[in-house]
Amino acid sequence: LSFWIIKFRHVFGQAVRNDQCYDDIRVSRVTWDSSFCAVNPKFVAIIIDASGGGAFLVLPLQKSGRIDKVYPTVCGHTGPVLDIDWCPHNDLVIASGSEDCTVMVWQIPENGLETPLSQPVVVLEGHSKRVGIVSWHPTARNVLLSAGCDNQIVIWNVGTGEAMINLEDMHPDVIFSVSWSRNGSLLCTACKDKKVRVIDPRKKRIVAEKDKAHEGARPMRAIFLADGNIFTTGFSRMSERQLALWKTDNMDEPICVQEMDSSNGVLLPFYDPDTNIVYLCGKGDSSIRYFEITDEAPFVHYLNTFSTKEPQRGMGYMPKRGLDVNKCEIARFYKLHERKCEPIIMTVPRKSDLFQDDLYPDTAGPDPALESEEWFAGKNGGPILISLKDGYVSAKSRDLKVVKTNVLESKPVTKAESISTVQKHASSQPSVKMEDKLEEVLREFKSLRDRVILQDRRIARLEEQVAKVAM
Repeated sequence: LSFWIIKFRHVFGQAVRNDQCYDDIRVSRVTWDSSFCAVNPKFVAIIIDASGGGAFLVLPLQKSGRIDKVYPTVCGHTGPVLDIDWCPHNDLVIASGSEDCTVMVWQIPENGLETPLSQPVVVLEGHSKRVGIVSWHPTARNVLLSAGCDNQIVIWNVGTGEAMINLEDMHPDVIFSVSWSRNGSLLCTACKDKKVRVIDPRKKRIVAEKDKAHEGARPMRAIFLADGNIFTTGFSRMSERQLALWKTDNMDEPICVQEMDSSNGVLLPFYDPDTNIVYLCGKGDSSIRYFEITDEAPFVHYLNTFSTKEPQRGMGYMPKRGLDVNKCEIARFYKLHERKCEPIIMTVPRKSDLFQDDLYPDTAGPDPALESEEWFAGKNGGPILISLKDGYVSAKSRDLKVVKTNVLESKPVTKAESISTVQKHASSQPSVKMEDKLEEVLREFKSLRDRVILQDRRIARLEEQVAKVAM
């Protein structure tokens, strides 16, 4: 076996002490196979049960212990939240998709929430059914993908609030997963029709597809690896859980397929491109299994299983720059129980205290390689890498600015914008005041309009339910 294998034979998993867990959290019970948790170097976000709408918690990482029942939430959705994703280029910005058919993008205050946050920076409307997947572009700023139960994929320019690309006739059934390639030029999807598709979103065409990638009826998952291959999880005809590896240029036959066990939880794959390790977390399982992917048979090498007593309801996965390199930490998971979130740390024990550069090749940093306009115009860029040698120090995140194309849909002005407006108009003081007043009126207008739209939808849904009951 290769050099890598020997190195990662000894990945050691360990749950943290009780006082480092986040306790007394009502983790969402909605039936949906997303991870329910998203983490970055500043915050852990967890979808929770919320009466009369949808909400999620955003906790600063250091805020472990018991979480007060009245701790403020992010609570602008009118239906349960199904998926959340932190922006890879701004640790204060998070997107959420919900049963209310909308995607919302939020800016979290630098030190976390002190009051409930119900006003998103932008509401993205375009899906006709619930939105189960949100995923930021890995290398272009402000590009966000959403996939809904209307079987559509929409790619948004968050900076203008516009739906730029709509992939509507590609999936005849529910989309189980969507994954960006390393430079974000392609997508791979897993669909209920048992096909895995590779899609060029800007050309709106299917580049490759595999029918019956896994023969079983239960949900599949498909993710891109750094070398362009695709890793899938699914079920065999006999309902055994499987994993498989595929070449995108020829998907007729898999590079390899492995049967795992006959549990029925969907396997959520988490991938580390720096070490080429895939961690598999089954929903409802009480273990994390990990495999190393190499160019040599058997290609997907089983490394180890980390087991606990309690089953997992969901799982968050920390980006590499949020890990403690001094402890030789190569992965950190945030495991959701029914009432708590428990960090699990994966380390490769080493005798030396020096920086282990073999464990930490340069990794994707927070700077985007492209602006959204460049990506939509056809340009590509791989991730901008950083060294973790002295640990990652986060720079101050810039405010997310949304400049709507239609002035009637203008958004709350961020501080930075108001300052620059004031400077520009220092000579014409009265017009500044007028503009501020206008901004405020427009802001109120937009907030009321959004609320009316959401309430309309909610009423329609309730009427449907009443009609069903009456029948």
